[in-house]
Amino acid sequence: MAWKSRDLLQICRFLLVVILFLPSKTTSSVLTVNGKTENYILDTQTGVEESLECAVHNHTRDEELLWYRDDGRVGLKAGNKINSSSVCISSISEDDNGVSFTCKLQSDQMVSISVVLNVTYPPSLSGNNFRTVEEDDDVNLVCNVKSNPQAQMIWHKNNSILILEKNRHTIQQTGESFQLSITKVKKSDHGTYSCIASSPLKMETMDIQLVVNDKTVPLPVEAIIAACVVVFLTLCFGLFARRQRIMKFCMKKRDPDRDTAL
Repeated sequence: MAWKSRDLLQICRFLLVVILFLPSKTTSSVLTVNGKTENYILDTQTGVEESLECAVHNHTRDEELLWYRDDGRVGLKAGNKINSSSVCISSISEDDNGVSFTCKLQSDQMVSISVVLNVTYPPSLSGNNFRTVEEDDDVNLVCNVKSNPQAQMIWHKNNSILILEKNRHTIQQTGESFQLSITKVKKSDHGTYSCIASSPLKMETMDIQLVVNDKTVPLPVEAIIAACVVVFLTLCFGLFARRQRIMKFCMKKRDPDRDTAL
C-alpha cells in the first residue's frame, strides 16, 4: 500500500522531535584558569610558589573538575572539585620547567585548559675539571650547562678569549652541552680553559685544567716478538745439533753407577 504524503510528513515531524530531545554530549560550559580562557604560559622562578585556580562558567549544573600534571592525575580533596578547584605548586625547581597543568571537566574532558610553566633560572655548569692528554692525541673538553633562558657561551684560555685554529679547534653547542674539541694536541695547548656562560640572570664560569704530556714512545711489539722467536729457534737448532754429544754425556754419567763392584 502506498504511503500518503500526510503520513510521511507526520513521520518526519516525529523523527525531528526525537532528535531534538536526544541527550547531547556537548556543553556550553567554559573553563578559566586564573581568569584566562585560553591555554597560556606562566613565567615563574625557582623557589617560589604558584597557585592555579580553575573555574567553570556558563554551567547549568554542578560540574566536577579534574587536574592533570602532564599525563598524571593530581589528587584533589573532596571540597576542591566542584565548579572551582585550585592546585598549589610549591618550591618550584628547574625540573618543573616545561611542565603543563591541565584542568578538565569530568563530564566532558574535551573541555579543558592548560598552563605551561616557564621556569627561569641562572646558568649552572658541571663537568671534568682536570684532563691529561699526550702530544698528537685528540681531546674533548665538555662543559655541561643548564640555564633558562639559554646562556651565551664562550671559551677562554688562560684568562683570554681562545683563538680558534682552523682544522684544530671545533666548538659544538647543544641545549645542555658546550664542547671544545682539539685535534693533534701540542705542548702549547697546555693551560687553563674557562667555559663562560652568560645570561640576563647571572654569569657563571667553570675552569678545566688541560695537561699535555710528552708523547710516549710505543714499544716495538712486533720486533720483540720476532726477536723472541729467533732466540727460541736458535736454541732449538743448537740443542738439535749437539744432541749426540748431550746423549753421550748423559750415558757417561749413568755408567759408573752400573759398573760398581759388589
